[in-house]
Amino acid sequence: MTMTCISRRVLLGLTTALLLNTAALAGSAPQVKFQTSLGDFTVEVYPDKAPKTVENFLQYVKDKFYNGTIFHRVIGNFMVQGGGFTPDMNQKATREPIPLEAKSGLKNDRGTIAMARTSNPNSATAQFFVNVVDNNGLNAPSPDGNGYAVFGKVVAGMDTIDKIRAVPTGRQDVPNTPILINSATLVK
Repeated sequence: MTMTCISRRVLLGLTTALLLNTAALAGSAPQVKFQTSLGDFTVEVYPDKAPKTVENFLQYVKDKFYNGTIFHRVIGNFMVQGGGFTPDMNQKATREPIPLEAKSGLKNDRGTIAMARTSNPNSATAQFFVNVVDNNGLNAPSPDGNGYAVFGKVVAGMDTIDKIRAVPTGRQDVPNTPILINSATLVK
């Protein structure tokens, strides 16, 4: 065997190993399945892009915080927001806010999940929203200079999100009939 042939085999072997490792890493992102009164959806979250946000979100999932909450704000041409209120519109107590991670490179595109917050950029706790359209104005830097922290995306059940976005709403964009989050479970 010539040195060139050996070099090619080594290069081919290294390339194959790299591709397999990359594929394994791509499939290793944690996933959370939401079971709602309108159907199920699953989100994949990216701790490599938004580590504090993902850690915070997954801790709420592990604590079963989201079970029994509702989607309390639905704007059909914008987003659906949930994870903080009970069906009788009582806000649940949360842990301390987390720092904003809006400059991760992830964009507020259709199907992505991001943290809801107040005008204080470092105020996100438990509430999240799913973008139902591309919301470029929420990306960092947004008009308020900060943006909203995307930390994952819907990988299954976007049809459920579309059902949620289509429900009739009343005052303050609250659905007329509560959309219950029965459970949020870490599945991967």
